[in-house]
Amino acid sequence: MTSSHQLRSADPEPISAVRADLGEGPTWDASTGTLCFVDITGRRVYRYDPVRKATASIELPQEVGAVVPRRGGGLIAAVRDGIAFVDEKSARFELVAAIEADNPRNLMNDAKCDSRGRLWAGTMAFASTPGAGCLYRYDPDGTVTKMVENVTISNGLGWSADDRTMYYVDSSEGIDAFDFDVESGQVGNRRRVVTVDPELGMPDGMTVDSAGYLWVAIWGGSRVHRYAPSGELEREIHMPVSQVTSVAFGGPDLEDLYITSAREELTTEQLDREPLAGACFVCRPGVKGTHSHTFAG
Repeated sequence: MTSSHQLRSADPEPISAVRADLGEGPTWDASTGTLCFVDITGRRVYRYDPVRKATASIELPQEVGAVVPRRGGGLIAAVRDGIAFVDEKSARFELVAAIEADNPRNLMNDAKCDSRGRLWAGTMAFASTPGAGCLYRYDPDGTVTKMVENVTISNGLGWSADDRTMYYVDSSEGIDAFDFDVESGQVGNRRRVVTVDPELGMPDGMTVDSAGYLWVAIWGGSRVHRYAPSGELEREIHMPVSQVTSVAFGGPDLEDLYITSAREELTTEQLDREPLAGACFVCRPGVKGTHSHTFAG
């Protein structure tokens, strides 16, 4: 990888006073012009309106790794015990698919929909046990299919603009690419695209911009990286917090980059140095993103 440069024109700023314990899963809801994100361990779903500069939230009955808007209304959520439907107005919570229900040591983590509206969601152990997780595909008809096994920390997902490549982060390993068949939802030919030096941190959540480049949150590294599809590190955004968790493009022009972060496991001294830890940030990196896909069910 080549050396990168700091993107000084895109200083990230917090969008609200929210300081999540483990902020994650930002996704832009184009139908409402709002951003959804979660606090995994806080069991809370947030929705931010950038026009009104207002943030609303609801609490769920269990840990929530990510939410995605449903085309028919409401949200689909990757939660501790599987996949759930959530109605924000009534706070109604319905577990529709129990996943790894026989393993209370695991929970669902990051999730995202492909262009056909299928939800991809992965699991990991609460203790980050090596190889304890898997990646699943939840189809609009309710079918659950195990797609990848022996995952340690299932994390970011993204697809190329031509829908022929799916990118996937296992934080303990790196960023992999798969050949993707958009019609069947099948993947194959797994190969490593990026390996992040552990001294720089771990790859976490991810999004793909309109040029096909990968934007990756670096947990423990106080950075967001932008990688070429070939794996070359093209640039980085320096963050005022160390535990950077995920990224998503939003706004009416898809030129706002939203970045979530965490306070989890930081010491009192670290929190004194990082008063913005747990905030969700926004910046304009001068690059246009791609739409977040909704769930077709």
